[in-house]
Amino acid sequence: MTSAAAPEPAMRDRRAAKKLFIKTYGCQMNVYDSARMADVLAPLGYMSVATPDEADMIILNTCHIREKAAEKVFSELGRLRPLKTRKEAAGDRLILAVAGCVAQAEGAEILARAPYVDLVLGPQTYHRLPEMVARAARSAGGVLDTEFPAETKFDFLPESSAPQGVAAFLSIQEGCDKFCTFCVVPYTRGAEFSRPADSVIAEARRLVAQGARDITLLGQNVNAYRGPAPAGGVWGLGRLIEALAGIPGLARLRYTTSHPLDVDDELIAAHRDVPQLMPFLHLPVQSGSDRVLAAMNRRHTADDYRATIDRLRKARADIAFSSDFIVGFPGETEEDFAATLGLAREIGYAQAYSFKYSPRPGTPAAMADGQVPDGVKAERLAILQDLLSEQQRAFNAASLGRVTPVLFEKPGRHRGQLVGRTPHAQAVHAPAPERLLGAVVPVRLVELGAYSLAGEMAAAPEDATA
Repeated sequence: MTSAAAPEPAMRDRRAAKKLFIKTYGCQMNVYDSARMADVLAPLGYMSVATPDEADMIILNTCHIREKAAEKVFSELGRLRPLKTRKEAAGDRLILAVAGCVAQAEGAEILARAPYVDLVLGPQTYHRLPEMVARAARSAGGVLDTEFPAETKFDFLPESSAPQGVAAFLSIQEGCDKFCTFCVVPYTRGAEFSRPADSVIAEARRLVAQGARDITLLGQNVNAYRGPAPAGGVWGLGRLIEALAGIPGLARLRYTTSHPLDVDDELIAAHRDVPQLMPFLHLPVQSGSDRVLAAMNRRHTADDYRATIDRLRKARADIAFSSDFIVGFPGETEEDFAATLGLAREIGYAQAYSFKYSPRPGTPAAMADGQVPDGVKAERLAILQDLLSEQQRAFNAASLGRVTPVLFEKPGRHRGQLVGRTPHAQAVHAPAPERLLGAVVPVRLVELGAYSLAGEMAAAPEDATA
């Protein structure tokens, strides 16, 4: 039997010449998905480049969470159209693709309004990108694939992936079954799905072998994780974290984004017992008003949320929290908004994200009575953001003078400087030699910046944890 001949040098050169540019919008899940799309396309010869002008293929990996998300995508497509036209006039091919949640929600509309788009694919189908690229080469029109396939994409992704660096993301769960009335995720990402634990552990081991020391576990509702266990049965997130903590070389674990309903006893025990699990948790509450929470279909009350925070603080005294807030939800009164301010003051956040409510087409809240005027929403948002910014400043200021372990992740803006994070996810820059990238170093925090802290090493470099 004869083996296939190796590709001629010219053929290899043509493959290597393909260039890929991915613009990523929105959440860390999309950052992970963009990296895996690049992995999927690498066997076709696509290499990532820094600008769209260089590319033979451009993917817009979209997010539907932010206001006017679809219109922003159409605006970006309009800017890219002349580039596609110029390349084709020169006899070159530029494949233009729209992926992610806007693609899932607006697929047919994208092809109708922007017929020059070659591919439209939902977030569950990017493992089929090679097939779609081949179909686009044969087709006179755009290729649309926004189905929720019976097979999971994780079963078809290549095991090898590009190194992510010291801090890496790992997707373990997708979709959501909560159906909050403001949210499009159940419609764009589908029902909740949890990856098998052995698949997650294997990917984590590969990431650590490539240099990752800090892994953030990702999911639309990550603490709803219920994955098949290696020896049968089902593991929750707490049990998965315990297993991941046993990987040699993995110094830190985090997870995002969580729902208060899914913080169970096992997960709280992991916060107490697993030193690799960092004492920082993003736990969205959205509102401090029970009436608004019910209208949002959050299925918890403000007191339920407070009780969960209390249980976590009893398990881990140094834990800090961030959250998400929506102001101006339909029907929100001044009393409702005051309840949100009251809850935020009571909890005290290390950082938080806050937004004006904006309708998402197809969601129940978009059609609800009592839409709040934009001026009122803007005023309330400014008040809440002032409070949350002051809390973040106070949390960071309270850290000054302390010695804390910092994991250095990348070079800083200045020569001889590295940037890393504390266990509480605070950004820290400090004078340090580049050989300490990936090391956990005791750092004294000495100066407060707008969004970061300055530090100085509190131990000799040889004392750093490799």
